[in-house]
Parts: sequence; structure tokens; C-alpha cells
Amino acid sequence: MKRSKFFLSGLVSSFVLAIVGQVAIPSHAQELVLGFSMAKTGPYVSLANTNEVAVDLAVDEINAKGGIDGRKIKLVKFDTGGDPKQAALAVRQFAEDNKALAVIGPFSSGEVRVAFPAGERLGIVQMSMSSSAPALTKDFSYAFRNTRDERIVIDQVLAALKDKKLPFATAATAYATDDTVSKSVGTIVLPGLFTKYGLTQKGAVDFQYNAFDLSPQVSQLAQIKPDIIGLGAPPEAAINLAKELKRQGVVARVIGGTTVADPDLPARMEGAGDSMTIGTTFFADLNDRTRAFAKEFGTRATKAGIARHEPNQQDASAYDIVYLYAEALKRAAVTGAADKVAAERTAVRDALARLKGYAALEGEISFGEDRDSIKPIYVIEAKGGRWMLLDTRRGE
Repeated sequence: MKRSKFFLSGLVSSFVLAIVGQVAIPSHAQELVLGFSMAKTGPYVSLANTNEVAVDLAVDEINAKGGIDGRKIKLVKFDTGGDPKQAALAVRQFAEDNKALAVIGPFSSGEVRVAFPAGERLGIVQMSMSSSAPALTKDFSYAFRNTRDERIVIDQVLAALKDKKLPFATAATAYATDDTVSKSVGTIVLPGLFTKYGLTQKGAVDFQYNAFDLSPQVSQLAQIKPDIIGLGAPPEAAINLAKELKRQGVVARVIGGTTVADPDLPARMEGAGDSMTIGTTFFADLNDRTRAFAKEFGTRATKAGIARHEPNQQDASAYDIVYLYAEALKRAAVTGAADKVAAERTAVRDALARLKGYAALEGEISFGEDRDSIKPIYVIEAKGGRWMLLDTRRGE
């Protein structure tokens, strides 16, 4: 009798263990892995170091609501330091070691030029939150950007100025030669758009993006007196240029695109850049949703000891990338199972490509044939130490 009890007890235990074992297998697939290729250090740190705050916020929100059909998102992070070689290494690690389903990032156009081909060979989607040089997704099927091409953004800035009947007859360009996007803006984008809008081009000046003394360049601009100065440069150079323009008494409207879409820029220019007009894909004071995001972002940034507490457009873009992936993961009915990862990565790609009019933080987002996002462009103007909304445009 005792032997029968022991036998029965062992049988029950074996049955329970078998059940637990069966549950344990799919529970491993409950986490859906996303790679996050960050530029938390390096040359883009002033714009990119807060992307992590926005991405963590989005993941926390999604997971708190039950994840994707009950499966939680797991982030695996890699700091590229803005280095293209490290960005290529990151996507390989995410694809081969971490079995990620998709990658958030990389950040810059220089990184994308190397990482997108690597991701294409590996068959894994990457979506950049910032790279805006023209045609970076061309000929790749796994390469996406939740950003707008600088040509489109600046085109809409010029269209807004024309519609508002602001001074709009002559132009000059000022650009950094040692930054990929800035040089492209200064030598290709701006001259082409000035021609399109019939502006008389009176000259161009160039500089190193970290140059502090821009007095020789501004002296040249003072002599030609343009209505508009088209700028291709990162934020620090924009600040130095604006201050030097004010010092030399040059009255002109500086225009630019997303390279100078820094929320703190008007305050940091200390009144020198009033009337600077740029295009961006995020305006924090647009509606209740953007204000709520900005408030929570600020709370988290403060807690993390980060100096900047207001989200920029790259932060909003990175936040939306997580939600875009979540929607694609849901539509593709992914499981996260290791033996299905290649097929599920492709399914995520296809679901993203078909996405139309997704209600994101930045506005309605769709993807065009080149897999660049189509979303609103907010034309903003520096006034009294803050950005003010001048116009909202689609620019498809």
C-alpha cells in the first residue's frame, strides 16, 4: 500500500514537473527583445543623451498595460558613442547574440550609413530617430527612419515664410564642413531650395562645427546683407553664429532644419537669435498629450541627474519608435520564439511598411515607399527665449 502511494506521489510529481516544464518553454518567449543603439556619449551627446529617458518611458508604459498580447518588451542597450563602426557592431550583437526582433536607432546619419547595410545583411529592422541626410534608406528593405529628410523640412520652413509674407528675396548659406548632415544642407539642400523659391543667392560661408570665433564669416555676411541665412550646423554652432550676428549688427532671419531643433536653444542664445526659424517634428506645447509626455520626461530626466529636462524632437521620435514597433509586433503576431526570430523580424518589417496614419505622439505617422516616416512638420520661431509655433505643415 505504501509502495502504491509512493508510486502515485512520484507519478503526480512527474506530471507537475512536466506541466511546469511545458510552461517554462513559452515563458522564455514572453519577453520580446528590442535592441537600443544609443549615442549616449560622443559628439551627439547634447541631443542624444536623453533618448534613453524617452525609450524607457515608452517601454514602461507599454509593459504596464500588459505588453504585446501579454508579452513584455525587454530592452538591450548598446552605447555606440556616435561611432559608425560601433553602430555596425551593435546591430550584429543585437541580431546574433541577443536575438532582438528590431533595433531602435542608430542616431546619426554617419552611423546609419554603416549600420543600415549591416542590418540588411542580417535581416533585422533598424529605425533611426535622428539621421536626416537625404536618401539613407534607399535600396534597403529593413531600414526605416522616424525622421524627415532635411530637404523636406527646410522646404516647409521656406514655404511658411513665403505664405506669411516675411522678408524673402535674398539669401546666403552658413554651414559646418565637418558634419555629414550640416555639409549636405549647406552645399546641396539650401542652394537647391533657394533656387526653387526664386531667392537671389548672395554667397556662402563655412566653418568647423565646434569653432567658437565666427567673426570672419559673419563679417562676410554683413557685407552681403541677405534677408535669409540658411544654416547647416549643430546647436552649438547655431548659438555662436547668432551671438556674432547680433554683435556685428547683422539683421537677417536665420533658418534651419532639424539639426538645430534643440528645445533650450532660444534661451541659450540669450536673445541673440530672436526670429531664428526652423523646422522640427515635435513641439512640446502642441496639445495635452505632448504636454503630459514633456512633464513625465522632465521628472525622469531630473531624477536621472540630466541637465536638460525638456524633450527634444529626437526624444519624441525615439519614444514613438517604441510604440511603432509595439504596433508592428502586435500586427505581426510575434511570439519571440528563438526558432521563429528570422521570420518574425521580416514580419515586423512588413507590418511597419504597411502602417498608415498611426496616432503617435508627434502626430499621425505613415511610412512612404522609401520607409521614411511621413508626419507633421512644425515650423517654430525663437521669441523671448523660447520657441513659438509659427505654422504646422505636412510636407508629404
